[in-house]
Amino acid sequence: MDKVNLTIKNVNIFNSYFKKFINANVHILDGRIYYIDTKKTDKFKSIKTIDGTGKYMIPGLVDIHMHIESSMMAPEPFCAQMASCGVTTIVSEPHEMANAAGVDGILHMIEAGKKSLIDVYYGIPSSVPSTNANIETTGGEINFNDMKNLLSSKNVICVGEVMNSRKIIEKNDLEITKLLKYLRKNMPNYVIEGHCPSLTDLDLAKYLYLGINSDHTEHSLEEIRQRFLNGMFVEIQGKMLKKNIIEYIINNDLYEHCCFVTDDTMADKLYECGHLNVILKKAVSLGFSIENAIYCSTFTASRRMNLRDRGSLAPGKLADFILLDNIYDFHIVSTYKRGIEVYNIENKTQWKNSSYSFPENYYNSICIKNINKSDFSIPVKENVTSVTVRTIEVVENSTQTKIKEIQLPVENHQLKWQGSGCMLAMVIERYGKNGNVGIGLVTGSCIKRGAAATTHCHDHHNLMVIGENIDDMMLAINRIKELQGGIVTACNGKILSQLQLNICGIISGDSADKIGTSLKEVRNSLESLGYRHNNPISSLCTLSLPVSPALKLTDFGLVDVKNGSIVPLYKI
Repeated sequence: MDKVNLTIKNVNIFNSYFKKFINANVHILDGRIYYIDTKKTDKFKSIKTIDGTGKYMIPGLVDIHMHIESSMMAPEPFCAQMASCGVTTIVSEPHEMANAAGVDGILHMIEAGKKSLIDVYYGIPSSVPSTNANIETTGGEINFNDMKNLLSSKNVICVGEVMNSRKIIEKNDLEITKLLKYLRKNMPNYVIEGHCPSLTDLDLAKYLYLGINSDHTEHSLEEIRQRFLNGMFVEIQGKMLKKNIIEYIINNDLYEHCCFVTDDTMADKLYECGHLNVILKKAVSLGFSIENAIYCSTFTASRRMNLRDRGSLAPGKLADFILLDNIYDFHIVSTYKRGIEVYNIENKTQWKNSSYSFPENYYNSICIKNINKSDFSIPVKENVTSVTVRTIEVVENSTQTKIKEIQLPVENHQLKWQGSGCMLAMVIERYGKNGNVGIGLVTGSCIKRGAAATTHCHDHHNLMVIGENIDDMMLAINRIKELQGGIVTACNGKILSQLQLNICGIISGDSADKIGTSLKEVRNSLESLGYRHNNPISSLCTLSLPVSPALKLTDFGLVDVKNGSIVPLYKI
């Protein structure tokens, strides 16, 4: 009689190869699937047996494109929360930490995740800074040698999203271009992840020619069609779950060439709603069969990353799986990693603070120059009574912005923005390198009164503040300095909400429930100040992301994203 560690009897197990459920007894030995017994013989002696009657057993979910730092959590508590969502493997690209702390930050993120409940793999940050040192100031930079050295790091399995796509296809002297040439010659099958919003036709072909053959960004149907047509692997995040996109995949049977990912998930949404399990359920609501939704949340993702030991449940594969009592509601009963239960709905994973301590200087990293009221003025040297101003128009339910030109008055050589309906925005260099302050004006679906400030400011993570009046903006800036990083809102001389992010100004070591609760208060506060967006925090934190169309603000000033250049705030 064969001995095994765990047997799950009479369970409906998902077979990834036929994309259907089969009733069987499942036997697990030393953390791997040993035998799927459809005949239900009595040939096994098990240390533990579970009655799987009426339950469904599927592979643990695999998210291959995400950023732990976007949750504002440290790796350990983040992964504890992942287990409750049925996620057993993630591929995290720590370019946020790399922007704040360079290679040292990447290595500390890897160390911080070693004791996590689930498997954490990493992508090499390939675009740090996301643009260049003439457009944004970062705490660290990653060059070719840094990236090459990271190739040998344990659990580093891909090149992370290659951003600044238009510069990539135009120039061959970039640091990432050197790595792409190295990989083509020495490691031609190495996985290279992409980030190429808006690229089509010849530009898209040039990008693919470099070996960058996936994309996860937001697209029109035509852009999606071109990606599939040209052999690109498409990673579908929440904002791409649109009826026409889903129908196109279904009608053309493109399941093999795509998977679901989360990219950025804020702590409050993670705590209240879930993670990749939410994406899976929404795909089903839009037309995916539950079988294909599971397939594209497990099998295709694993195969994309060459993680051939998971993503399906078959002899020799890792015993990473979820037990559900309702497959369509996707109600998770328990999650197993290598045959060991890491989450149970009745005895939930204990939320815990990170056991890993980052270096002391990571907790004291906000070094900005003193800001006074004169810094908020916008001088106009010309002897004019009005100017045409480029403003950042926040688009409802998108992190992409528009360029909106408006006419504003000038008095005593000062731009009069107060009362115009525009909010003033500043990005203040926070690493103590140059003291830069970039100034812009924001309109559209943003706050309408008070102020908000954050150091969780993609991707450079300088300190950004946006507001309707200078006093509240000053208050918000000073509170961020006291917290040594975070997000705050203020109005009428009072702090309304705050979340401290005192590890490099971008993450916290606290538990998911604590961070999620504080972040929800920030979200509610932003909405009370007039922000109209399905994700106001994400919108706020990407107003300075200089690789996301169309107009953004960094410590150097306004960035025309399409042309990759700094442009004047106003013109005569």
